[in-house]
Amino acid sequence: MAEEKTGAELLREELFRRQKHAYEVLSADEIARADAFCEGYKAFLDACKTEREAAAWMIQRAEGLGFRPYEEGRPCGPGEKFYVNQRGKAVILAVAGAQSPERGLRLTAAHIDSPRLDLKAQPLYEDQGLALAKTHYYGGIKKYQWTAVPLALHGVVVKKDGTKAIVHIGEAPGDPKFCITDLLPHLGKEQEKRTLDKGIKGEELNIVVGSRPLMLEGKAEGFRLHMLQLLNEHYGIAEEDLISAELEAVPAWSACDIGLDRSMIGAYGHDDRVCAYPCAEALFALESPDLTAVAVLADKEEIGSMGNTGLQSNFLWDFLTDFALGQGANPRKMLRNTRCLSADVNAAMDPTFPDVLDSRNAAGLNKGVVLTKFTGHGGKYSSSDASAEYMAWVRRILDSAGVQWQTGELGKVDEGGGGTVAMYLAKLNLDVVDLGVPVLSMHSPFELAAKTDIAMLYRACEAFYKAED
Repeated sequence: MAEEKTGAELLREELFRRQKHAYEVLSADEIARADAFCEGYKAFLDACKTEREAAAWMIQRAEGLGFRPYEEGRPCGPGEKFYVNQRGKAVILAVAGAQSPERGLRLTAAHIDSPRLDLKAQPLYEDQGLALAKTHYYGGIKKYQWTAVPLALHGVVVKKDGTKAIVHIGEAPGDPKFCITDLLPHLGKEQEKRTLDKGIKGEELNIVVGSRPLMLEGKAEGFRLHMLQLLNEHYGIAEEDLISAELEAVPAWSACDIGLDRSMIGAYGHDDRVCAYPCAEALFALESPDLTAVAVLADKEEIGSMGNTGLQSNFLWDFLTDFALGQGANPRKMLRNTRCLSADVNAAMDPTFPDVLDSRNAAGLNKGVVLTKFTGHGGKYSSSDASAEYMAWVRRILDSAGVQWQTGELGKVDEGGGGTVAMYLAKLNLDVVDLGVPVLSMHSPFELAAKTDIAMLYRACEAFYKAED
Protein backbone atom coordinates (compact mmCIF):
# COMPACT_ATOMS: atom_id res chain seq x y z
CA MET A 1 0.00 0.00 0.00
CA ALA A 2 1.36 3.39 -0.99
CA GLU A 3 2.19 5.65 1.89
CA GLU A 4 0.12 8.79 2.26
CA LYS A 5 1.90 11.99 1.39
CA THR A 6 2.80 14.29 4.22
CA GLY A 7 1.37 17.77 4.52
CA ALA A 8 4.71 19.26 3.47
CA GLU A 9 4.86 17.02 0.39
CA LEU A 10 1.34 18.03 -0.64
CA LEU A 11 2.17 21.68 -0.10
CA ARG A 12 5.32 21.38 -2.22
CA GLU A 13 3.30 19.83 -5.05
CA GLU A 14 0.83 22.68 -4.84
CA LEU A 15 3.25 25.59 -4.56
CA PHE A 16 6.61 24.60 -6.07
CA ARG A 17 7.26 24.81 -9.81
CA ARG A 18 9.16 21.79 -11.07
CA GLN A 19 10.65 22.13 -14.52
CA LYS A 20 10.22 18.79 -16.29
CA HIS A 21 12.37 17.39 -19.04
CA ALA A 22 10.67 16.86 -22.40
CA TYR A 23 11.21 13.14 -22.27
CA GLU A 24 9.29 12.97 -19.00
CA VAL A 25 6.15 14.46 -20.50
CA LEU A 26 6.11 13.80 -24.26
CA SER A 27 4.68 10.61 -25.72
CA ALA A 28 6.56 8.55 -28.26
CA ASP A 29 4.22 9.87 -30.96
CA GLU A 30 4.91 13.49 -29.96
CA ILE A 31 8.65 12.88 -30.08
CA ALA A 32 8.33 11.29 -33.52
CA ARG A 33 6.35 14.32 -34.74
CA ALA A 34 9.03 16.63 -33.36
CA ASP A 35 11.73 14.69 -35.21
CA ALA A 36 9.72 14.84 -38.44
CA PHE A 37 9.15 18.58 -38.09
CA CYS A 38 12.88 19.11 -37.68
CA GLU A 39 13.65 17.36 -40.96
CA GLY A 40 11.90 20.23 -42.73
CA TYR A 41 13.76 22.70 -40.56
CA LYS A 42 17.14 21.18 -41.47
CA ALA A 43 16.30 21.47 -45.16
CA PHE A 44 15.38 25.12 -44.60
CA LEU A 45 18.71 25.79 -42.86
CA ASP A 46 20.69 24.21 -45.68
CA ALA A 47 18.83 26.28 -48.29
CA CYS A 48 18.94 29.55 -46.36
CA LYS A 49 22.31 30.66 -45.04
CA THR A 50 21.69 34.36 -45.67
CA GLU A 51 18.78 36.70 -45.04
CA ARG A 52 18.16 37.06 -48.78
CA GLU A 53 17.93 33.30 -49.21
CA ALA A 54 15.61 32.96 -46.21
CA ALA A 55 13.32 35.72 -47.46
CA ALA A 56 13.14 34.20 -50.95
CA TRP A 57 12.46 30.73 -49.48
CA MET A 58 9.63 32.06 -47.32
CA ILE A 59 8.02 33.89 -50.21
CA GLN A 60 8.23 30.85 -52.49
CA ARG A 61 6.68 28.65 -49.82
CA ALA A 62 3.99 31.22 -49.08
CA GLU A 63 3.02 31.53 -52.74
CA GLY A 64 2.80 27.75 -52.99
CA LEU A 65 0.26 27.85 -50.16
CA GLY A 66 -1.90 30.52 -51.75
CA PHE A 67 -0.41 33.69 -50.28
CA ARG A 68 -0.36 36.71 -52.59
CA PRO A 69 1.52 40.02 -52.51
CA TYR A 70 -0.21 42.55 -50.27
CA GLU A 71 -2.07 45.31 -52.12
CA GLU A 72 -2.06 48.55 -50.18
CA GLY A 73 -5.52 49.81 -49.32
CA ARG A 74 -7.45 46.77 -50.57
CA PRO A 75 -9.76 45.27 -47.92
CA CYS A 76 -8.89 41.71 -46.98
CA GLY A 77 -11.60 39.16 -46.27
CA PRO A 78 -11.41 36.58 -43.48
CA GLY A 79 -8.87 33.88 -44.24
CA GLU A 80 -7.11 35.82 -47.00
CA LYS A 81 -3.37 35.15 -47.03
CA PHE A 82 -0.80 37.70 -48.15
CA TYR A 83 2.81 38.77 -47.75
CA VAL A 84 5.10 41.79 -48.00
CA ASN A 85 8.54 41.47 -49.57
CA GLN A 86 10.70 44.10 -47.84
CA ARG A 87 13.53 44.77 -50.27
CA GLY A 88 14.34 41.08 -50.62
CA LYS A 89 15.76 40.78 -47.10
CA ALA A 90 12.74 40.79 -44.79
CA VAL A 91 9.22 39.37 -45.09
CA ILE A 92 5.83 39.96 -43.50
CA LEU A 93 3.37 37.05 -43.66
CA ALA A 94 -0.28 37.48 -42.69
CA VAL A 95 -3.64 35.70 -42.56
CA ALA A 96 -6.65 37.99 -42.19
CA GLY A 97 -8.97 37.29 -39.28
CA ALA A 98 -12.74 37.32 -38.98
CA GLN A 99 -12.73 40.11 -36.38
CA SER A 100 -11.98 43.77 -36.96
CA PRO A 101 -8.28 44.63 -36.66
CA GLU A 102 -9.29 46.96 -33.84
CA ARG A 103 -9.62 43.84 -31.69
CA GLY A 104 -5.86 43.53 -32.09
CA LEU A 105 -3.50 41.23 -33.98
CA ARG A 106 -1.53 38.15 -33.04
CA LEU A 107 1.98 39.16 -34.10
CA THR A 108 5.19 37.12 -33.98
CA ALA A 109 8.59 38.56 -34.85
CA ALA A 110 11.85 36.74 -35.55
CA HIS A 111 14.96 37.59 -37.54
CA ILE A 112 16.56 35.78 -40.46
CA ASP A 113 20.05 37.28 -40.41
CA SER A 114 22.91 35.54 -38.57
CA PRO A 115 26.50 36.43 -37.63
CA ARG A 116 28.86 36.02 -40.58
CA LEU A 117 31.75 37.57 -42.52
CA ASP A 118 30.95 40.15 -45.19
CA LEU A 119 33.39 40.85 -48.00
CA LYS A 120 34.63 44.44 -48.04
CA ALA A 121 33.81 46.72 -50.97
CA GLN A 122 37.28 46.19 -52.45
CA PRO A 123 38.15 42.76 -51.08
CA LEU A 124 40.62 41.13 -53.46
CA TYR A 125 44.38 41.39 -53.08
CA GLU A 126 47.44 39.22 -53.47
CA ASP A 127 50.36 38.60 -51.16
CA GLN A 128 53.10 35.97 -50.86
CA GLY A 129 51.76 33.90 -53.74
CA LEU A 130 48.16 33.83 -52.52
CA ALA A 131 44.97 35.56 -53.60
CA LEU A 132 42.93 36.70 -50.60
CA ALA A 133 39.76 38.62 -49.78
CA LYS A 134 39.30 41.13 -46.97
CA THR A 135 36.23 40.80 -44.73
CA HIS A 136 34.32 42.76 -42.13
CA TYR A 137 32.57 40.59 -39.57
CA TYR A 138 28.82 41.07 -39.10
CA GLY A 139 27.33 40.76 -35.64
CA GLY A 140 28.84 39.45 -32.44
CA ILE A 141 31.30 36.65 -33.12
CA LYS A 142 34.31 35.05 -31.48
CA LYS A 143 36.70 35.71 -34.31
CA TYR A 144 38.98 32.74 -33.65
CA GLN A 145 36.07 30.36 -34.32
CA TRP A 146 36.06 31.37 -37.99
CA THR A 147 39.61 30.28 -38.80
CA ALA A 148 40.60 26.90 -40.27
CA VAL A 149 37.02 25.92 -41.17
CA PRO A 150 35.54 25.49 -44.67
CA LEU A 151 33.61 28.53 -45.86
CA ALA A 152 31.12 29.10 -48.67
CA LEU A 153 30.38 32.36 -50.44
CA HIS A 154 26.76 33.44 -50.87
CA GLY A 155 25.29 36.68 -52.13
CA VAL A 156 24.46 38.98 -54.97
CA VAL A 157 26.46 41.30 -57.21
CA VAL A 158 24.49 44.14 -58.80
CA LYS A 159 26.11 45.58 -61.89
CA LYS A 160 25.90 49.23 -62.93
CA ASP A 161 23.05 48.49 -65.35
CA GLY A 162 21.00 46.94 -62.53
CA THR A 163 21.37 43.32 -63.57
CA LYS A 164 22.13 40.86 -60.79
CA ALA A 165 24.56 37.98 -60.54
CA ILE A 166 23.71 35.44 -57.83
CA VAL A 167 26.83 33.99 -56.20
CA HIS A 168 26.62 30.61 -54.50
CA ILE A 169 29.98 28.85 -54.20
CA GLY A 170 30.96 26.10 -51.79
CA GLU A 171 27.74 24.19 -51.12
CA ALA A 172 27.14 21.89 -54.10
CA PRO A 173 29.05 18.58 -54.38
CA GLY A 174 32.37 19.24 -56.08
CA ASP A 175 32.28 22.99 -55.39
CA PRO A 176 35.49 24.63 -54.20
CA LYS A 177 35.42 26.09 -50.70
CA PHE A 178 37.34 28.83 -48.94
CA CYS A 179 39.03 29.28 -45.57
CA ILE A 180 40.85 31.63 -43.22
CA THR A 181 44.25 30.46 -42.07
CA ASP A 182 45.61 30.39 -38.52
CA LEU A 183 49.12 30.07 -37.11
CA LEU A 184 50.56 26.69 -36.32
CA PRO A 185 51.15 26.22 -32.56
CA HIS A 186 54.91 25.96 -33.14
CA LEU A 187 54.96 29.60 -34.31
CA GLY A 188 52.05 30.93 -32.31
CA LYS A 189 53.79 31.76 -29.03
CA GLU A 190 53.25 35.51 -29.34
CA GLN A 191 49.71 35.01 -30.60
CA GLU A 192 48.92 32.91 -27.55
CA LYS A 193 49.82 35.85 -25.32
CA ARG A 194 46.94 37.83 -26.76
CA THR A 195 43.65 37.93 -24.88
CA LEU A 196 41.04 35.59 -26.33
CA ASP A 197 39.11 38.38 -28.04
CA LYS A 198 42.31 39.47 -29.80
CA GLY A 199 43.56 35.97 -30.60
CA ILE A 200 42.45 36.69 -34.14
CA LYS A 201 42.01 40.35 -35.05
CA GLY A 202 39.34 41.62 -37.42
CA GLU A 203 41.89 42.55 -40.06
CA GLU A 204 43.30 39.00 -39.88
CA LEU A 205 40.04 37.45 -41.05
CA ASN A 206 41.30 37.24 -44.62
CA ILE A 207 39.84 34.53 -46.83
CA VAL A 208 42.14 32.47 -49.04
CA VAL A 209 40.54 32.38 -52.50
CA GLY A 210 43.32 31.02 -54.71
CA SER A 211 47.02 30.33 -55.31
CA ARG A 212 47.43 30.07 -59.10
CA PRO A 213 48.46 33.10 -61.13
CA LEU A 214 46.90 33.93 -64.46
CA MET A 215 49.17 32.50 -67.15
CA LEU A 216 49.23 34.34 -70.49
CA GLU A 217 51.74 33.43 -73.16
CA GLY A 218 53.75 31.47 -70.62
CA LYS A 219 54.01 34.44 -68.25
CA ALA A 220 52.47 34.75 -64.77
CA GLU A 221 50.28 37.87 -64.75
CA GLY A 222 49.09 37.84 -61.16
CA PHE A 223 46.90 36.05 -58.65
CA ARG A 224 44.31 38.79 -58.10
CA LEU A 225 43.90 39.15 -61.87
CA HIS A 226 43.30 35.40 -62.15
CA MET A 227 40.53 35.51 -59.52
CA LEU A 228 38.87 38.44 -61.30
CA GLN A 229 39.10 36.60 -64.61
CA LEU A 230 37.35 33.58 -63.09
CA LEU A 231 34.63 35.77 -61.57
CA ASN A 232 34.17 37.48 -64.92
CA GLU A 233 33.88 34.16 -66.73
CA HIS A 234 31.28 32.79 -64.33
CA TYR A 235 29.32 35.92 -63.39
CA GLY A 236 30.18 38.57 -65.98
CA ILE A 237 31.46 40.99 -63.36
CA ALA A 238 34.47 43.26 -63.02
CA GLU A 239 36.21 44.42 -59.84
CA GLU A 240 34.21 47.64 -59.67
CA ASP A 241 30.99 45.59 -59.48
CA LEU A 242 32.09 44.25 -56.09
CA ILE A 243 31.44 47.72 -54.68
CA SER A 244 27.71 47.16 -55.30
CA ALA A 245 27.68 43.60 -53.97
CA GLU A 246 26.54 41.79 -50.85
CA LEU A 247 28.79 38.76 -50.52
CA GLU A 248 28.71 36.77 -47.29
CA ALA A 249 31.14 34.08 -46.14
CA VAL A 250 29.31 31.41 -44.15
CA PRO A 251 30.23 27.92 -42.91
CA ALA A 252 30.21 25.40 -45.73
CA TRP A 253 28.53 22.54 -43.91
CA SER A 254 25.02 21.17 -43.66
CA ALA A 255 22.70 20.91 -40.69
CA CYS A 256 23.03 17.50 -39.07
CA ASP A 257 21.80 15.39 -36.18
CA ILE A 258 23.95 15.52 -33.06
CA GLY A 259 24.31 12.77 -30.46
CA LEU A 260 23.99 9.01 -30.48
CA ASP A 261 20.28 9.56 -29.87
CA ARG A 262 19.96 12.14 -32.70
CA SER A 263 18.17 14.43 -30.23
CA MET A 264 19.82 17.69 -31.32
CA ILE A 265 20.58 19.59 -34.50
CA GLY A 266 23.99 21.12 -35.12
CA ALA A 267 24.03 23.88 -37.71
CA TYR A 268 25.01 27.37 -38.68
CA GLY A 269 22.24 29.96 -38.27
CA HIS A 270 20.03 28.65 -35.46
CA ASP A 271 20.09 32.25 -34.23
CA ASP A 272 17.47 33.11 -35.26
CA ARG A 273 16.17 30.89 -38.04
CA VAL A 274 15.32 28.30 -35.38
CA CYS A 275 12.54 30.71 -34.35
CA ALA A 276 11.70 32.12 -37.79
CA TYR A 277 10.87 28.70 -39.24
CA PRO A 278 8.37 27.57 -36.54
CA CYS A 279 6.71 31.03 -36.50
CA ALA A 280 6.19 30.91 -40.25
CA GLU A 281 5.14 27.25 -40.40
CA ALA A 282 2.51 27.77 -37.70
CA LEU A 283 1.12 30.73 -39.61
CA PHE A 284 1.15 28.82 -42.89
CA ALA A 285 -1.09 26.19 -41.25
CA LEU A 286 -3.78 28.74 -40.32
CA GLU A 287 -7.02 28.77 -42.27
CA SER A 288 -9.55 31.18 -40.78
CA PRO A 289 -8.28 32.69 -37.54
CA ASP A 290 -10.52 34.82 -35.34
CA LEU A 291 -7.91 37.59 -35.13
CA THR A 292 -5.51 38.52 -37.90
CA ALA A 293 -2.20 36.66 -37.53
CA VAL A 294 1.06 38.23 -38.67
CA ALA A 295 4.65 36.98 -38.70
CA VAL A 296 7.44 39.44 -39.43
CA LEU A 297 10.82 37.96 -40.35
CA ALA A 298 13.29 40.80 -40.13
CA ASP A 299 16.86 41.54 -41.09
CA LYS A 300 19.73 43.34 -39.30
CA GLU A 301 18.90 42.18 -35.75
CA GLU A 302 22.48 41.07 -35.21
CA ILE A 303 23.72 44.64 -35.67
CA GLY A 304 20.95 46.45 -33.79
CA SER A 305 18.01 46.16 -36.22
CA MET A 306 19.27 49.16 -38.16
CA GLY A 307 18.61 49.93 -41.82
CA ASN A 308 15.43 49.79 -43.87
CA THR A 309 15.06 46.03 -43.44
CA GLY A 310 15.52 46.06 -39.66
CA LEU A 311 12.78 46.59 -37.10
CA GLN A 312 14.02 50.03 -36.15
CA SER A 313 12.76 51.18 -39.56
CA ASN A 314 9.12 51.96 -40.35
CA PHE A 315 8.44 49.07 -42.71
CA LEU A 316 6.38 47.08 -40.20
CA TRP A 317 4.56 50.20 -38.97
CA ASP A 318 3.78 51.19 -42.57
CA PHE A 319 2.25 47.79 -43.31
CA LEU A 320 0.25 47.64 -40.08
CA THR A 321 -1.12 51.15 -40.66
CA ASP A 322 -2.02 50.43 -44.29
CA PHE A 323 -3.69 47.17 -43.31
CA ALA A 324 -5.78 48.78 -40.56
CA LEU A 325 -6.91 51.66 -42.78
CA GLY A 326 -7.76 49.26 -45.59
CA GLN A 327 -10.03 47.41 -43.18
CA GLY A 328 -11.63 50.64 -41.98
CA ALA A 329 -9.94 50.34 -38.59
CA ASN A 330 -8.05 52.76 -36.37
CA PRO A 331 -4.35 51.76 -36.49
CA ARG A 332 -3.59 53.05 -33.01
CA LYS A 333 -6.50 51.19 -31.47
CA MET A 334 -5.40 48.05 -33.33
CA LEU A 335 -1.86 48.30 -31.97
CA ARG A 336 -3.00 48.99 -28.40
CA ASN A 337 -4.87 45.67 -28.50
CA THR A 338 -2.18 43.71 -30.35
CA ARG A 339 -0.25 40.97 -28.61
CA CYS A 340 3.18 39.95 -29.77
CA LEU A 341 5.81 37.29 -29.29
CA SER A 342 9.38 38.37 -29.97
CA ALA A 343 10.71 34.99 -31.05
CA ASP A 344 14.43 34.89 -30.44
CA VAL A 345 16.85 32.35 -29.01
CA ASN A 346 18.15 32.30 -25.46
CA ALA A 347 21.28 30.80 -23.94
CA ALA A 348 20.99 27.22 -22.74
CA MET A 349 22.82 26.10 -19.61
CA ASP A 350 26.15 24.59 -20.63
CA PRO A 351 27.58 22.20 -18.00
CA THR A 352 31.08 23.02 -19.21
CA PHE A 353 30.61 26.74 -18.51
CA PRO A 354 28.07 26.98 -15.67
CA ASP A 355 29.51 30.04 -13.92
CA VAL A 356 28.16 32.69 -16.30
CA LEU A 357 24.52 31.70 -15.79
CA ASP A 358 22.26 31.81 -12.76
CA SER A 359 21.23 28.16 -12.57
CA ARG A 360 17.88 29.08 -10.97
CA ASN A 361 17.03 31.35 -13.87
CA ALA A 362 18.70 29.65 -16.81
CA ALA A 363 17.12 27.66 -19.62
CA GLY A 364 18.07 24.10 -20.52
CA LEU A 365 17.85 21.94 -23.61
CA ASN A 366 14.75 19.73 -23.91
CA LYS A 367 12.78 21.73 -21.36
CA GLY A 368 10.64 23.62 -23.83
CA VAL A 369 10.45 27.16 -25.16
CA VAL A 370 12.04 29.92 -23.09
CA LEU A 371 9.74 32.67 -21.82
CA THR A 372 11.96 35.68 -21.09
CA LYS A 373 10.33 38.64 -19.33
CA PHE A 374 13.25 40.95 -20.11
CA THR A 375 16.57 40.82 -21.92
CA GLY A 376 19.10 43.64 -22.08
CA HIS A 377 22.12 43.90 -19.79
CA GLY A 378 22.92 44.95 -16.21
CA GLY A 379 20.17 47.20 -14.89
CA LYS A 380 17.77 45.92 -17.58
CA TYR A 381 19.13 48.40 -20.12
CA SER A 382 17.94 47.91 -23.73
CA SER A 383 14.94 45.85 -22.63
CA SER A 384 11.20 46.25 -22.97
CA ASP A 385 10.41 44.21 -19.78
CA ALA A 386 6.99 42.62 -20.34
CA SER A 387 4.24 43.42 -17.84
CA ALA A 388 3.11 40.94 -15.21
CA GLU A 389 -0.37 40.96 -16.78
CA TYR A 390 0.94 39.98 -20.19
CA MET A 391 3.23 37.32 -18.72
CA ALA A 392 0.22 35.77 -17.00
CA TRP A 393 -1.77 35.80 -20.27
CA VAL A 394 1.05 34.07 -22.17
CA ARG A 395 1.48 31.48 -19.39
CA ARG A 396 -2.23 30.70 -19.59
CA ILE A 397 -2.11 30.28 -23.38
CA LEU A 398 0.90 27.96 -23.24
CA ASP A 399 -0.48 25.83 -20.41
CA SER A 400 -3.91 25.54 -22.04
CA ALA A 401 -2.28 24.21 -25.21
CA GLY A 402 -0.01 21.78 -23.37
CA VAL A 403 3.11 23.64 -24.48
CA GLN A 404 6.19 22.89 -22.44
CA TRP A 405 7.90 26.11 -21.40
CA GLN A 406 10.55 27.42 -19.07
CA THR A 407 11.99 30.76 -18.01
CA GLY A 408 15.48 31.96 -18.71
CA GLU A 409 17.79 34.95 -18.64
CA LEU A 410 20.80 35.64 -20.82
CA GLY A 411 23.46 35.25 -18.13
CA LYS A 412 24.09 36.54 -14.63
CA VAL A 413 23.23 40.16 -13.98
CA ASP A 414 26.76 41.51 -14.40
CA GLU A 415 28.04 38.96 -16.92
CA GLY A 416 26.82 40.62 -20.08
CA GLY A 417 23.41 39.97 -21.58
CA GLY A 418 21.93 40.74 -24.96
CA GLY A 419 19.01 42.34 -26.73
CA THR A 420 16.18 41.33 -29.04
CA VAL A 421 13.69 43.14 -31.25
CA ALA A 422 11.16 43.27 -28.39
CA MET A 423 12.10 46.81 -27.40
CA TYR A 424 11.49 48.11 -30.94
CA LEU A 425 8.12 46.38 -31.12
CA ALA A 426 7.16 47.79 -27.72
CA LYS A 427 7.57 51.29 -29.21
CA LEU A 428 4.44 50.55 -31.25
CA ASN A 429 2.45 50.44 -27.97
CA LEU A 430 1.67 46.75 -28.07
CA ASP A 431 2.23 43.98 -25.54
CA VAL A 432 5.36 41.94 -26.27
CA VAL A 433 7.48 39.30 -24.57
CA ASP A 434 10.38 37.14 -25.72
CA LEU A 435 9.71 33.48 -26.41
CA GLY A 436 12.25 31.29 -28.17
CA VAL A 437 14.44 28.22 -28.35
CA PRO A 438 17.43 27.61 -26.03
CA VAL A 439 20.72 27.23 -27.89
CA LEU A 440 24.24 26.08 -27.05
CA SER A 441 27.31 27.72 -28.64
CA MET A 442 25.19 30.69 -29.72
CA HIS A 443 26.78 32.96 -32.36
CA SER A 444 29.34 30.33 -33.25
CA PRO A 445 29.59 28.84 -36.76
CA PHE A 446 28.03 25.64 -35.37
CA GLU A 447 25.21 26.02 -32.84
CA LEU A 448 23.20 23.30 -31.08
CA ALA A 449 19.46 23.13 -30.46
CA ALA A 450 17.20 20.31 -29.24
CA LYS A 451 14.55 18.94 -31.57
CA THR A 452 11.84 18.88 -28.90
CA ASP A 453 12.36 22.58 -28.16
CA ILE A 454 12.15 23.51 -31.85
CA ALA A 455 8.90 21.61 -32.31
CA MET A 456 7.55 23.09 -29.07
CA LEU A 457 7.96 26.60 -30.49
CA TYR A 458 5.77 25.59 -33.41
CA ARG A 459 3.09 24.47 -30.95
CA ALA A 460 3.49 27.68 -28.97
CA CYS A 461 3.03 29.85 -32.08
CA GLU A 462 0.07 27.75 -33.18
CA ALA A 463 -1.63 28.30 -29.81
CA PHE A 464 -0.74 31.99 -29.79
CA TYR A 465 -2.18 32.72 -33.25
CA LYS A 466 -5.48 31.11 -32.23
CA ALA A 467 -5.66 32.55 -28.70
CA GLU A 468 -8.63 34.62 -27.65
CA ASP A 469 -8.44 37.58 -25.30
